[in-house]
Amino acid sequence: MAERCSSGADAAPSYVVTIRGLVLMASIGVTRREREQKQRVCISVDLTATREAAIPGEDRRRIINYATIVAAIREIAASGHIELCEGFAERVCNACFADPKVERVRVWVEKPEVFPDADGVGAILERTRPG
Repeated sequence: MAERCSSGADAAPSYVVTIRGLVLMASIGVTRREREQKQRVCISVDLTATREAAIPGEDRRRIINYATIVAAIREIAASGHIELCEGFAERVCNACFADPKVERVRVWVEKPEVFPDADGVGAILERTRPG
């Protein structure tokens, strides 16, 4: 039986807030050098709103405030050494869920200076609001 292709007309409206390429200095990594010296870390986040907040329009009470998320990411970067990009990304996911309007989060954490022949290395985590 062939699968029917959806046109998307029946899809529920969605609202996604993005933060792209936030570059911060952070103590992250497992090597001795990474423990002793901060390095550039690039963070990007997609925050998908709950169904109730899917169309905020001009109502500022219904938006996902990206300034709050950026402030939380800066605090995570300044909080001390983090061993893995995955751990950094997990902390960012948890901070994003402090806003009850966030249903789903996708976080990229990259270290752009690890290999000279690569744009970056890191991890991407996707999480849906627990419970």
